[in-house]
Amino acid sequence: MHTAARIAGVLTGLTLALGGAAFVAPAHADIPACTNMVRQTGVDVSDAVRSACTQGVHGDLRGCVSALTQVGTPGGAATGACRLAANPP
Repeated sequence: MHTAARIAGVLTGLTLALGGAAFVAPAHADIPACTNMVRQTGVDVSDAVRSACTQGVHGDLRGCVSALTQVGTPGGAATGACRLAANPP
């Protein structure tokens, strides 16, 4: 019985550890969708655009939108691109 409880504890810990990893590193981050939306507005996709989209992936939507508007992306498109990065379809 003692061994069964230990195995159950290990399996529970493993499940929590793997589940937590999914929150740390989004598996479905969509930087290409973000950069494509920016490109459709006529703004060249530069390192600054990719960096901004990466901010969106990590949940910093305000920082992402701010960075995209600084490189010339219209506000509505910047917001949409950052939301695509954070929450892919």
